[in-house]
Amino acid sequence: MKRIKMTPSEAIVETLVAEGVDHLTGIVGSAFMDMLDLFPAAGIKFIPVRHEQTAAHMEDAYSRVTGKCGVCTGQNGPGITNMVTSVAAANMAHSPLVVISPSAGTPTIGWDGFQECDQVSVFKAITKATVRVPHPKRAADCLRTAFRIAYAERGAVLYDIPRDYFYGECEESILEPHQYRVDKRGCGSLESLDKAAELLAGAKRPVIVSGRGVVDSGAIPIVAKIAEKLTAPVAVSYLHNDAFPADHKLWVGPIGYMGSKAAMHSLSEADVILAIGTRLSVFGTLPQYDINYFPEAAKIIQIDINPKHIARTHPIEVGIIGDAKEASAEILKRLETKFPDLKINEERLKKIKSRQIDWEDEIVREAMVEGQPMNPRRALLEISKALPKNVIVTTDIGNVSSTANSYLKFTAEGKHIAALTFGNTGFAYPAALGAQLGKPDAPVVAIIGDGAWGMSLHEVSTAVEHNLPVVACVFRNMAWCAEKKNQIDFYNNRFLGCDIPNPESFIPVAKAMGAAGLRVDSPDVVRAAIEDALISRKPTVLEFVVDGSILAPPFRKDALALPTRYLPKYQHLDYRNW
Repeated sequence: MKRIKMTPSEAIVETLVAEGVDHLTGIVGSAFMDMLDLFPAAGIKFIPVRHEQTAAHMEDAYSRVTGKCGVCTGQNGPGITNMVTSVAAANMAHSPLVVISPSAGTPTIGWDGFQECDQVSVFKAITKATVRVPHPKRAADCLRTAFRIAYAERGAVLYDIPRDYFYGECEESILEPHQYRVDKRGCGSLESLDKAAELLAGAKRPVIVSGRGVVDSGAIPIVAKIAEKLTAPVAVSYLHNDAFPADHKLWVGPIGYMGSKAAMHSLSEADVILAIGTRLSVFGTLPQYDINYFPEAAKIIQIDINPKHIARTHPIEVGIIGDAKEASAEILKRLETKFPDLKINEERLKKIKSRQIDWEDEIVREAMVEGQPMNPRRALLEISKALPKNVIVTTDIGNVSSTANSYLKFTAEGKHIAALTFGNTGFAYPAALGAQLGKPDAPVVAIIGDGAWGMSLHEVSTAVEHNLPVVACVFRNMAWCAEKKNQIDFYNNRFLGCDIPNPESFIPVAKAMGAAGLRVDSPDVVRAAIEDALISRKPTVLEFVVDGSILAPPFRKDALALPTRYLPKYQHLDYRNW
């Protein structure tokens, strides 16, 4: 293969082009300016943000909605360390991400020079790999390695290159992705697939848990056919409400915090669980509503593309390492050919329908409780009714955002992009911007509490600059309400650090940055506000003024306990003295 003389910057950019990268997000810095200078001629757009944390959140969401690896960059030292939280979040979300990380120049490494940091050590624990360029001639080769690992292990990879290594010359052949990485994983062990089909066919109360892998692989129609063949209710894994269509007769909703009781009661009686494209996370399977719903005696069939996640949290009967779609297709094939006598269980269908109705009635009833000025659940209910089928919804972390887990329903067209189990505030709005980049024509809505909004409102300027018509639904309750609920239930209403003295309104701030904005304090106008904002195709901030006293259950009930105090000066705080 012919090798051509080029600079390391040219080799990097040409590798990005070969990977189909059409943009990078970040903040400009001198460290990578030689590479940046090539972007316009290469057809790569640079998307400036206001804070580097935003860059990796955007690329995380971009990856989730497109299936392509996100790429971000920043100045060496503080620019890159500003991405720690968002890179860790993308990594835990299993989103392919490459961080082009310029580091201090080799002549001065170790002198604690300007903006010097050992970025490889900082990122080692929060990425799938850190790839350090050992020589300018290896610039392209190491970048290919970064992409290979990001796709293969589904997570974040740090590509660290000393800032002086962008310069000089090398001889390089620019390879196509198929020459150095393989995307297809196959269906897994045939023996395991046979055993899975036999277990499912013999089950009396099978339940399916559909996860992120089902969404990413496009396996929803196949999972639906398996469910119909088995008359199996389908629950979706925690914060992946888009993993099965809510209008399907076998849908029972999400598990995990603020999930669906219909899903939990269905799962609690399962004798066989088919978990597809999910790691069955610890937090996503904890007891909720005082229901210990994850059955210890059930036989679990787990399909995951990453062998590290098989039986990581729950013991399994059958483990299948493979692509969710291909493995599901093989299981369906076996059910149809080897077990043709499987018939629809009408009694189970009635039970599923009854649970669907009971759960819907419960969350609507709770939403209709009056609030001053508005029950946050009522606002979420009205928002859910106003969302079009192809909507992309991003959700943050916190009391209101988590309560959205009860109300958000998707058909196969929509997407749910959540902060997931890394659980950092300030995720939803930057993620919405990245999702909009990935799907320019889709309606995109972010659901955010006012605490998280304080960490991301500066990015309204980014939305305006790049004409990203995201609708931010900011719930104004003037507190960190998830923590407030903990202090109510565990600390006798002693509120410390929970109140947020916000400005009188966020709307003038949004308008000053060039966005549209509207304050909403009545449930009667919620739907119209959402619909109008989506039609406008402009960056919009909707401020929902809600009752801060209407709160969901404690977020970390599993990790909190009533306080005991031994020293005399603190004994009045002991729960036994309340």
